[in-house]
Amino acid sequence: MATNFKSHLPIIDISPLLVKCDDSDMMEDAGVAEVVGKLDRACRDVGFFYVVGHGVSESLMKKVKEMTHRFFELPYEEKLKIKITPAAGYRGYQRIGVNFTSGKQDFHEAIDCYREFKQGKYGETGKVLEGTNQWPENPQEYKELMNEYIKLCTDLSRNILRGISLALGGSPNEFEGEMVGDPFWVMRIIGYPGVNQDNVIGCGAHTDYGLLTLINQDDDKTALQVKNLAGDWISAIPIPGSFICNIGDMLKILSNGVYESTLHRVINNSPLYRVCIAFFYETNFDAMVEPLDIFKEKYPGNEGAQVSKKVVYGEHLVNKVQTTFANLVELI
Repeated sequence: MATNFKSHLPIIDISPLLVKCDDSDMMEDAGVAEVVGKLDRACRDVGFFYVVGHGVSESLMKKVKEMTHRFFELPYEEKLKIKITPAAGYRGYQRIGVNFTSGKQDFHEAIDCYREFKQGKYGETGKVLEGTNQWPENPQEYKELMNEYIKLCTDLSRNILRGISLALGGSPNEFEGEMVGDPFWVMRIIGYPGVNQDNVIGCGAHTDYGLLTLINQDDDKTALQVKNLAGDWISAIPIPGSFICNIGDMLKILSNGVYESTLHRVINNSPLYRVCIAFFYETNFDAMVEPLDIFKEKYPGNEGAQVSKKVVYGEHLVNKVQTTFANLVELI
């Protein structure tokens, strides 16, 4: 299991990787090789790490959080103008108590967004998520800001995944093509109300079910916790200007279990409202996710972590969404 760490998450400056990200021989660069080594250790030992030197401006990251705060400060009736429904493709605003993790209600509200796609592109499976993302009219320009942010997160995730591919001993583009050549994405814009009591679960313990997650959280509130091998919950203290990146279940499968997704949860013990923008970078919607041959060959003795599971990502996602929002009609 990956969670062999005691008190803090590693910090990785990926700027050398970004400079060489389009070079097929990037591993010949000493700076890239150092970043790749750090990615490998972080993914094996923790499954979580801070990303700095990522090229997304701190001012943009702050603006995204500031405008998100402004949306969640609106009256409930105003937020409901973009309420989430099955007819809307499970896109839009959900009030507190709608989201469940492992069968238990989470104490947060959110806007859920998915990559938009043409009607019928993914057949009956994709039909569940067909629709356009619902963006609020207030604050103004929120849609434009978030679309710019999504593009930057997509590009950044692709480059981090290239580094992870190298860390596993593959080529930079090992995950491209039929697996991640046309990546799907999910974004959850989450608000956690301040509380005046301990251990109110904002989001219950879970692993992420995709490839990579980029977390942009408020700088002045510590709420995200990561579980280590000893069973201790380690706080992911915010570092201004950084993303927290973690690996998900699909990357565990693709890597043949070499990298493991790690349990985490959110407990906002602060009396202040906290926002977090979580961007989930995924495989192709219709990809059959199974261990890649190159990693089965490279890690044949990895008996304890052998992964035999095969899953079509889109089917997996739709099942998760429908399970999470099984009582949506009654709750909204």
